[in-house]
Amino acid sequence: QVQLVESGGGLVQAGGSLRLSCVASSDASRDYAIGWFRQGPGTEREFVAAVSRFGDNTKYSDSVKGRFAISRNNANNTVYLQMNALKPEDTAVYHCGATRWLRTGRDYDYWGQGTQVTVAS
Repeated sequence: QVQLVESGGGLVQAGGSLRLSCVASSDASRDYAIGWFRQGPGTEREFVAAVSRFGDNTKYSDSVKGRFAISRNNANNTVYLQMNALKPEDTAVYHCGATRWLRTGRDYDYWGQGTQVTVAS
């Protein structure tokens, strides 16, 4: 069982930056790849970025590539999503999830409750 808690969301102006954190409840998270997804009002949850178990492989959606960076620190069971050059269309609830294999599909094993990111124009 892996419990995930996101933090770091908030209100930011377009062009600004935020760093989201996803903290896992136990060292068991080190056996999982971790991904970030987002869900805006009236939309399906969409893939944003993911990082492999050891942090040596990453994936990004085309919409955030070059602006967002995912990383992890297994010493404190935390995965980060650094978001730069934010746009109003990045507004969404951001969720982190854990999966055995690095992938972009939504069928992850565990999910956090999410953190709201709002980008004002």
